[in-house]
Amino acid sequence: MSQTSLKQKKNETGSRNSKDSLDTEKRKDSEKSGVRLSTQGSQELSLPKTDSRGYVVRNQWSRTSRSPSTRAPSVEEPRSKNTSLKLPSSSTTSRTSSTSPSQQESLKQLSEEPSPQPPLPSTPPMPLDSHPPTPPEPFSSSRRSTKMHENPEAWAHGIVREIRDSRDAMPQRDYPRTPPTEWKAYTQRRSTYSSQLDQDCLSELPRQHHQREEEEDEDEAYWASVKTLYEKIPSCSRPRPPKPKNAITIAVSSRALFNMVDGRKIYEEEGLEKYMEYQLNNENVILTPGPAFRFVKALQHVNARLRELYPSEQDLFDIVLMTNNHAQVGVRLINSVNHYGLLIDRFCLTGGKSPIGYLKAYLTNLYLSADSEKVQEAIQEGIASATMFDGAKDMAYCDTQLRVAFDGDAVLFSDESEHIAKEHGLDKFFQHETLFENKPLAQGPLKGFLEDLGRLQKKFYAKDERLLCPIRTYLVTARSAASSGARVLKTLRRWGLEIDEALFLAGAPKGPILVKIRPHIFFDDHMFHIEGAQKFGTITAHVPYGINQKMNN
Repeated sequence: MSQTSLKQKKNETGSRNSKDSLDTEKRKDSEKSGVRLSTQGSQELSLPKTDSRGYVVRNQWSRTSRSPSTRAPSVEEPRSKNTSLKLPSSSTTSRTSSTSPSQQESLKQLSEEPSPQPPLPSTPPMPLDSHPPTPPEPFSSSRRSTKMHENPEAWAHGIVREIRDSRDAMPQRDYPRTPPTEWKAYTQRRSTYSSQLDQDCLSELPRQHHQREEEEDEDEAYWASVKTLYEKIPSCSRPRPPKPKNAITIAVSSRALFNMVDGRKIYEEEGLEKYMEYQLNNENVILTPGPAFRFVKALQHVNARLRELYPSEQDLFDIVLMTNNHAQVGVRLINSVNHYGLLIDRFCLTGGKSPIGYLKAYLTNLYLSADSEKVQEAIQEGIASATMFDGAKDMAYCDTQLRVAFDGDAVLFSDESEHIAKEHGLDKFFQHETLFENKPLAQGPLKGFLEDLGRLQKKFYAKDERLLCPIRTYLVTARSAASSGARVLKTLRRWGLEIDEALFLAGAPKGPILVKIRPHIFFDDHMFHIEGAQKFGTITAHVPYGINQKMNN
């Protein structure tokens, strides 16, 4: 509500009183001021009224009555008569407000209600003789703005004085000052000042900064401990596997590499779920070596010797663990491989599916398994394969030389001569071999693996390592040397292959001879010879190829 509307309402209530009452009020107000000034004619001017802080209280004209007798005396009245009046200082005037009750109420409502309000209902007039005490004036933004506009210099000096008083009231901290002649280095000054900091200053440092420093210190300590640990461990760098296109890939099944008879029994009797549960519960139990274990160790020794002579050699043996086991069994296989120090980096876990379809994708040169059916599938796919059988008793094996023994017919060579012997007898067989002595025999399933061994042997021969070559091959055949041995040797010569030892037994048992050779693996197509060698402790590998397999079936 505006100031003029409030004053208009108050004047309307005051206009109901008589003219004598207004004169009486005017006389009492002039008596309170204590001083009267006489001007032209009969007009009387009183000194301006001031409040408790010395500010002039202005009176406004009433809009209800334009008669001079119905308005309160004002200091602005002489303006119409060009009369100037010098105001006294606040120390010589009264400290109590002499405004009329209507003016006091209007000022109080203005200070309490700065925003416009709806019109208030009329109140009964107060008696003229009653003068309520002046309430303390609340500090508001309107009074502060009035004070600033009326006396800007005093207001500005008051603000400056308050700022100075608040600044002087703050406690001052004395810091030691170094005279100019005693300047110190930065590190010395930093240590001096840091010792003078109190705990309050330290607590105000950012917590994130402290956490970052602590994390950096922990990382440095961790990597320092790791570096110390690796410095103490002797160098055992793991050689990188050769590239598949250059390597001689030997795929070995898990049952051929390790002894998994107990797990196989659980699988056949209780099913797949129990088998997987058994393998998971025993994944930290190391598997014992299987029939192909010593053969794989001998292959790794050949790789190590080749790397010594040819550091960048890629024509190496690469062993792949090929199994139809589930991937859940892979942890136990990995633990066992690492336990024995086997360098097997490539695994193929097919989860019950036959792994034969992956043999060509892995560029497999030889596949060894304990499952004869899968070996037969691989033979039909044109991949050299054999079924592994462990020896019936332990035998000492050479750790510094890979020894591989081969049968002749249906292993290194085709089963052409086997057909003549089975269909027409031994006499016709001898006549046939003498007649075709200069005609090379067709190749058998293991001919490619013998070629791989011969290629690696020549690398050692080139370094004058013939007598110390870590590979040695054997031909152990039931042929007779006098009647049919010439064609075999001429065939190997025509192929460009060298066999280290050729043993023609003329139908004698092979077991006693193999005990003297102690091969890491012996390949043969006859189960009769496999079982005979197995009784003497030889690790054998049956090659299911040729006419003998058809006759046995």
